[in-house]
Amino acid sequence: MKYRSWLPSRSTRRRLLQIFACRFGWTRREGEKTVKASSVEMCPTTKKPTDTAGQREGEPPPPEPARAAEDPCYDWRREAIEGGSLRHVDLHTGTNGWASPPGDLFHLRGLNYFARRQKCPSGEWLLKPAGVDWLRSASRLDDVLSRPDNRVAEALRRAQALGGARKAFLFAVNLQVPGRECHSAVFYFAAEEPIPPGSLFYRFVHGDDAFRNSRFKIVNRIVKGPWIVRAAVGNHAACLLGKALTCNYHRGENYLEIDVDIGSSAIANAILHLALGYVTAVTIDMGFLVEAQAEEELPERLLGAVRVAQMEMSSATYVESKPKATEAGKTGFWGPAKVNHHHQHHPDRCSGEKPSRSGVGKDGNDEVQVELPLGVSCGPCFCICSPAGFGCHFVPHLIQEYHSLLKSALLNNI
Repeated sequence: MKYRSWLPSRSTRRRLLQIFACRFGWTRREGEKTVKASSVEMCPTTKKPTDTAGQREGEPPPPEPARAAEDPCYDWRREAIEGGSLRHVDLHTGTNGWASPPGDLFHLRGLNYFARRQKCPSGEWLLKPAGVDWLRSASRLDDVLSRPDNRVAEALRRAQALGGARKAFLFAVNLQVPGRECHSAVFYFAAEEPIPPGSLFYRFVHGDDAFRNSRFKIVNRIVKGPWIVRAAVGNHAACLLGKALTCNYHRGENYLEIDVDIGSSAIANAILHLALGYVTAVTIDMGFLVEAQAEEELPERLLGAVRVAQMEMSSATYVESKPKATEAGKTGFWGPAKVNHHHQHHPDRCSGEKPSRSGVGKDGNDEVQVELPLGVSCGPCFCICSPAGFGCHFVPHLIQEYHSLLKSALLNNI
């Protein structure tokens, strides 16, 4: 027996026989008859063809069974997560992809924030991740969830057709990056159960744009990156996107999409394009939430969070732009792409008022408002949309100016 110890076990031998039979069409014995085993019968991962023995010639084929009968555990969210152009990767070792960081990595306003200015770990997200799309197109992509070719919305519709996910609600954040080609980083989140009426998120979904602009907040956390990106973006930086940038809200029957136009702010555009120059070396966590501004709204909770790990610009999927109207003075079904002008988005510059930007304290606990001079936020030299591509020699000066203003604002608050 000691000479047989090298042999595989009985179950392993049986499995090997099945594989060889599937590959070479070996025969097996059934009672008194010897029949040839087909690859479909012997290979356990191959679906068997539909039996058409009882079908008469000329008759239409029998209807295919419903997918729910074939796959009663169809997971539309898993399909949405795995099907994007930006891969779903490991949280700690993945590159050129995205992952879901735990909420405890983000420190948000706690129960005693207004009394003691204390922040605490957020805990679990309110919404579950439902995928990421990294898209490019000739013009800006708006309201991507309403497009018939949107894969996340299609996966949800398929699940609902099978009798599942009836109460699901989609929440999407579309970060629109201007340039020679427009890029969009779309982050999808989903609620499997109805949003509790009266909750802060419920009021945000059903509120008006003014309320949304005053509450929609992003928290950034640089996990990995060169010092220039850390200096420009900041670590644990919080910002009210609705006040700093132009946000367009698209409300559907079962979704809310927020399109964030980064090109609406010259300083945000410059900092972003600086970061894009080092994008393959940067790993960043982004958390989205509705800011609590009253005691009864505390503590703050993350709606969702995403980690983008050393993304490559070339991994973006090309999407056809929305068609323009054929008649003058009318918009098409999707509507034309808009051209962003600095004074159009910031009328206060024409009136002489100083726009404000949201900053963060040196300890990451207190948000402060930083007033930027008109030359910094409005100068055409800071618009990094030149035909030469990403990058500008004014960026270092812009960062130095920005941080000197931020430092003076902090000193005035202390």
